[in-house]
Amino acid sequence: MKTRAVRLYGENDLRMEEFDLPEIKEDEILARIVSNSICMSTYKAVIQGARHKRVPDDVADNPTLTGHEFSGEIIKVGEKWKDQYEVGQKFAVQPALNYKGSPYAPGYSYQFFGGNSEYAVIPQEVMELGYLLNYEGDAFYEASLSEPMSCIIGGYHAVYHTEDNNYIHKMGIVEGGNVALLGAAGPMGLGAIDYALHADRKPSKVVVTDINQDRLDRAASLFTQEEAEEQGVELHFVNTSQMDDVPAELIDITDGKGYDDVFVYAPVRALVEQGDQILGKDGCMNFFAGPTDKEFKAEVNFYNIHYTPTKIMGSTGGNDDDMREALKMSAENKLNPATMVTHVGGLNSAADTIMNLPDIPGGKKLIYTGIDMELTAIDEFKDKAAQAEIFADLAEIIEKNNGLWSAEAEKYLLENCTRC
Repeated sequence: MKTRAVRLYGENDLRMEEFDLPEIKEDEILARIVSNSICMSTYKAVIQGARHKRVPDDVADNPTLTGHEFSGEIIKVGEKWKDQYEVGQKFAVQPALNYKGSPYAPGYSYQFFGGNSEYAVIPQEVMELGYLLNYEGDAFYEASLSEPMSCIIGGYHAVYHTEDNNYIHKMGIVEGGNVALLGAAGPMGLGAIDYALHADRKPSKVVVTDINQDRLDRAASLFTQEEAEEQGVELHFVNTSQMDDVPAELIDITDGKGYDDVFVYAPVRALVEQGDQILGKDGCMNFFAGPTDKEFKAEVNFYNIHYTPTKIMGSTGGNDDDMREALKMSAENKLNPATMVTHVGGLNSAADTIMNLPDIPGGKKLIYTGIDMELTAIDEFKDKAAQAEIFADLAEIIEKNNGLWSAEAEKYLLENCTRC
């Protein structure tokens, strides 16, 4: 069958093309892709081409499908998997396969398996690993965003703490402790706030910092003090650009105790150093942000590491259990991944979106692969109302949903837009 897809041929060489997918083998599954959210990791793969560890050396001759934050529904099941999967089943995919030690992953490495495509062939290793994950929710975009949410959840699970006089590492944030989310008013930070408020293990205090007041104001409008109080969490939004002594003033919020868990959501030296300075006894800092600079460095206090003792670590990605947790919490309306979405577009806009991603403001860019639509900020739908009725209707849906994308908006778009 034919599909349209955005394929990578090499460094800065993306092409949207129509081509034939092969017939699936008995150990493969054919899927219709509905949504894919664009990740900065895809941009990094595009600008590096075959130099990227996940992109094959022969990508110029055998182009690969882009996109790894995708969801859809199964349309054909190979004989081997008919007892486990069925046609019409909604799914998400854990892309970090690490199959038999290989770095290959969907969205980077496969000719026929990736998210920026109308259809895709899911190879047998995905099912063998148990990484084709069932999704019971209504909205496909929530399943797409379960991948970035799983990275956030993985970060919360990866931090660790110890006890005096033993060598046991207790995994996860301190329940009832103090959490600092630094540089966290962007899309991943918003997901981190959401999870802190609604996971089973909660801190008692969450402090969110940024230097952009507009972004902080938006975050505060999405996660209100009232909601935080209902969850038993004291929530603070802090603009550190207005502070004279950032570490001291952040510690004051904790009554001098410091923070049990610190997450750094931007690869900025000052943030790393602030995070180190605000750790309390047995505190753990997770450098979550992925720098592009291989020589990125910051100063840390090794006296505190030795005597307090504090811990510094990093995490990237989540595992399949993290993704299952994200899917389950979204389906149960405990998480709202829509807080991360600021732009929506069709498959025709995917290549340009990837190539220009660092220069496009806002949060997550969501692509619906079965339609053609210019990438549009959801807060600009109202401005485009005169252009087409669909934008006027979407603007009304978004307005009544606190300015957020929603299952209702997705359903309306998919039912009323082929080219819009």
